[in-house]
Amino acid sequence: MSKSYFREAIERMEGYVPGLQPKAAGVVKLNTNENPYPPSPAVLEAIQAELGQLGRYPDPMAEAVREQVAKLFEVGSGNVIIGNGSDELLNLAVRAFVEPGQSVSFPHPTYTLYNVLANIQGAKSRPVPFPDDWSLPEGLFGNDSPLTFLSNPNSPTATLVQPSEVSRLAETLSGVLVVDEAYVDFADADCMALARERENVIVMRTLSKSYSLAGLRLGFAVAPEALIAGLMKIKDSYNIDRLAAAGGAAALADQAHMKSNIEKVKATRERLVVELDKLSFSTLPSQANFVLSRPPEGVTARAYYDKLWERRILVRWLDEPRVREYARITVGTDEEMDKLLAATREILGVR
Repeated sequence: MSKSYFREAIERMEGYVPGLQPKAAGVVKLNTNENPYPPSPAVLEAIQAELGQLGRYPDPMAEAVREQVAKLFEVGSGNVIIGNGSDELLNLAVRAFVEPGQSVSFPHPTYTLYNVLANIQGAKSRPVPFPDDWSLPEGLFGNDSPLTFLSNPNSPTATLVQPSEVSRLAETLSGVLVVDEAYVDFADADCMALARERENVIVMRTLSKSYSLAGLRLGFAVAPEALIAGLMKIKDSYNIDRLAAAGGAAALADQAHMKSNIEKVKATRERLVVELDKLSFSTLPSQANFVLSRPPEGVTARAYYDKLWERRILVRWLDEPRVREYARITVGTDEEMDKLLAATREILGVR
């Protein structure tokens, strides 16, 4: 096509690249941080009960899910918005708070979608490098961007910034701080209290990870009512389908099931790190359902990724500064981790 019909920002940008979704059977899939355990049985029951209503539009506000979130975090329903995955809510935040030509700040390296969403808006990305200890970069404090993103625990490093530091950051910002807590149920601390205490903080979460509902596409945000009301203005009229709303409400109501799965993942995560350490890997401290680990000397992360894939084991390698020497490994079942570790020993020539 000789002529481009796209906006200049769209023409020159690179799109977001999701993790590979292999169609072949028998792949040990450890690349997109999915939960290896099934969701609550109540989810399937709730979805089945809605199948006869597919000819009707869903509730535009997904009130059943809103009410569960409000109850869970002791806020009003006016403090909650439901999204088609938390990715939709991240998109809404950029559209709502950032004018074209303004900036979006975030630590780096982090979730690459933040940069993509800024580009779509015609805004400037302002990445601020993490220090060596993965604490909040000083250059992020007091920035003048109308929107700052913080993935916490961070993807792809799985590291956590303590809530007291996040609160200190929010206090220095004139714009909005979005704390993206996609992995926080696997962590030792969270920032949900800041969404109740500070007028410029939005805390976002997803049901993809801890609730085993990546295929359902459901997320939520908690924030002061004024911020939620603004986001409501620009969301799609029926952004949550009937089945997702029913399943999501049921999942949120069954906290015991979710927490049981979390404990299994955390126990396996601990074992995985111990076994990788024995093989001379260097692994960052993880507060998520994945680990970022550097292979021993003599094996590059890219070579490790390729050799695992030859054995039908799929992890994630990111060609990004600071992390290209690492492989990101989703914590799967114990059986999946045994296969990964056996393949790793074979690759390293270790018995």
